[in-house]
Amino acid sequence: MSAIKTRQSIQYSDKTLLRADRAMRCAPFRLLLFATMIQQSVGLGAIAHPTGVQSQYTKKVLSELRVESELLWLIQVGLLRREVDGQGLTDSFRVTPLGRILVDKWQQSGVRRYSPTLSDRLYNAVLRWFRLPI
Repeated sequence: MSAIKTRQSIQYSDKTLLRADRAMRCAPFRLLLFATMIQQSVGLGAIAHPTGVQSQYTKKVLSELRVESELLWLIQVGLLRREVDGQGLTDSFRVTPLGRILVDKWQQSGVRRYSPTLSDRLYNAVLRWFRLPI
């Protein structure tokens, strides 16, 4: 991957794109969730518990705590942002321009969900454990 420039003229390094792609592959979410988050914000309740599976956002039932933990990691990586309303932060999330690049790439390739390799999972876990943004 080479550095990609978005419509908003944000330049992402290869390292950033690779880290974000790996984090997205390792997340327990399906591409449909990210595609939906481009169009509208999605609340925690729509992803957690059986609702997430019924909406085809997840493959298996996930607790609200697990979903929030995964989403917060994706925020730190730069794929998502938390929605804000007049009262402050909400429990809803949307895709960032970086996330949009990856969703577009995946949709154009016709892939619904990439399966991460063992090394992807290990590398992502180490970054999460130490909360390294690199």
